[in-house]
Amino acid sequence: QVQLVESGGGLVQPGGSLRLSCAVSGISFNIYDMGWYRQAPGKQRELVAGITSGGTPTYVDSVKGRFTISRDNAWNTVYLQMNSLKPEDTALYYCNAHFVTRNHWGQGTQVTVSS
Repeated sequence: QVQLVESGGGLVQPGGSLRLSCAVSGISFNIYDMGWYRQAPGKQRELVAGITSGGTPTYVDSVKGRFTISRDNAWNTVYLQMNSLKPEDTALYYCNAHFVTRNHWGQGTQVTVSS
């Protein structure tokens, strides 16, 4: 059974930081490209950051310089370090694992940036 379990979300003030984690089981983690997506109320889900199986990261322009994606293949975990958070970062954040035609999602973790 494939499981992607996100954690680390919460309420943070503008300018604060959070670190999201996604623990993965049931797949050969090291061959999958991993991604963090987010969806705010009334908006489409968007890719925030991705990291290939080889470790190459990509970011949407709005988070470049603030967010860092990383992966630990020994622990089957992908992380998203989020710094200098803004109210517009508020969303439900989802972990995704992708390999060819296989696509797996976590249940999401809520990030709320508010004073």
